Formats: sequence, structure tokens, C-alpha cells
Amino acid sequence: MLDNIHREITQLTPEDSFLVFDRVKDDFDFPIHFHPEYELNFIQNGKGVRRIVGDNIEEIDDIELVFVGSNVVHAWELHKCQCKQIHEITIHINYDLLDEKLLARNIFKPIKDMFEKSAHGILFSRKVSKEMAPRLIKLSKTDGIDYYLEFISILYDLANSRNQRMLSNFTTQKRSFENSSKIKKVYDYIQNNFDKKISLDEISTLVNMTPVSFNRFIKKRTGKTFVVYVNSTRISHASKLLLETDLSIAEISFKCGFNNIANFNRIFKKEKKATPSEYRENFNACIKRVL
Repeated sequence: MLDNIHREITQLTPEDSFLVFDRVKDDFDFPIHFHPEYELNFIQNGKGVRRIVGDNIEEIDDIELVFVGSNVVHAWELHKCQCKQIHEITIHINYDLLDEKLLARNIFKPIKDMFEKSAHGILFSRKVSKEMAPRLIKLSKTDGIDYYLEFISILYDLANSRNQRMLSNFTTQKRSFENSSKIKKVYDYIQNNFDKKISLDEISTLVNMTPVSFNRFIKKRTGKTFVVYVNSTRISHASKLLLETDLSIAEISFKCGFNNIANFNRIFKKEKKATPSEYRENFNACIKRVL
């Protein structure tokens, strides 16, 4: 199914650091797609538009700002939006906008971290989206060195902004978590054992921590309690099976560590804002636009 997703060839050339497209539209006519370039996408007057980033599908409010990582599947669809004056600013960014030596410097660490987290897609807060709107609009009318410097400044401010939310659970490749050996050990263990029962005592012992300390640790690193994090991992794998296979809901539920289908449906709906069946149907409807 995912093989049919469109691979977009952007207008960026090797000589471009990034390109800004500022437009007002009444529809989103580009199908679900991916590209190696990073993408910063601002939408205003888009209440009711449906956003797809990785395994996340949501209906958006009237304003939003999202940073999409390299080769992350994404699309925006008109869906329930009635507005005919949707303001969209899309910025395609070359993966080598800043070279590795520059990103290694402390001052650029927030930007480096944001680029790494963008593998999940990042939704910025409504407050940040509104604050960035005039700067993004002005950027499309700027050129020369000011064009480049202002964009780096925007990236820096976004990287340091509060209340960011990761959108997609699965990524196109495994990522490190803040270079932490403990959280990587936890990540690897849960990835390899999500289909089995994993107790808090078991995982705490793995990293030589008490259950109470471990719960504080994982909440700080992931923003989720241990139970929620394990279930999110299971839902992530379930999402992939829903999109990539024809397995039944019951089969997927048991393959992903849920021993109760009703519990699986409840947790899946809470995480994805749709039942497993609705999630599969929604994504299939998006794919049909490509075929």
C-alpha cells in the first residue's frame, strides 16, 4: 500500500538552501507524498483541513505550523474545510542547510535536535504559530543574506519554543533519544518485546533504577508514563500493520501485545482519534487519490 505513495520532486536545486512558497488556495490538490527535503508548513484559515504526517491523521484548527522531517509521508487535504481563502506557506529545506561542523556547535544544538525530532513530524503550539505568521509572510518577500539569516533565526526560535508535539509514532529510521544510553536500552527492549507483557519492575531492573525513579525518568524523556509509552509503541506497530497488511483487527491486536480487543480499540481510539477500522479506511481513502 505504502509503495503507491507519491515521491515528490521538489524545486530545490543543489544551489538552494531553502525555498519559500506563499500562496492562497481553495483546495489541496497534491496527494500524500514524501521527499528527502525537510518541510516547514504554515496554514491559516484551514479549520477542518485534514493533516496526515506519518501514522498521524488529524483534523486541524484554523491555524497551525508543522515541521516535517526527511522522507516522512505527509499531506494536507481539504476534508471538511469550507474556506476558499486558505493561506499556506511551505518552505522546502535542503538537508545540508547547515553542515555537520556547524550543527555540532553548542549554539546550534537546539536546531540539530529539532531536525532529529522532525522524523516524527513536529506540531508547534497555536501561540507559536500566530507569532511566527508575520515573520514567515515577510520571509517570502526577502532576499539576499537577510533571507538566509532570518530563516536561521526562525528555526532557532522554533527549536526553543515550548509545547511542541510529536505527531507520528513510527519513523523512517531508528533515531537516538538525546544520546542517552539508558533510554536507548529501554527503547530497544520495548521495540523487541512490545508483543509480550512488560512489567514496570522488569524494565526498571534493566536500567538499574527503582520503579518510581524509572517512571520519573521516562516521563521526563518521552513525556509519557511507562504504561502510556509501551501502549504508544504497540499502537505504532499496530498502525503500520493496519496500513501495510490485510490482517484482521483481532490478529493485529494480539500481534501487538494486546490480549483484549476491546482494550486495543479503546487505547487506539484515544491515541489516534479513530478506531482501527476507521484509521485503515481513512488512510486507504487517501491512497486512492494517488492511484
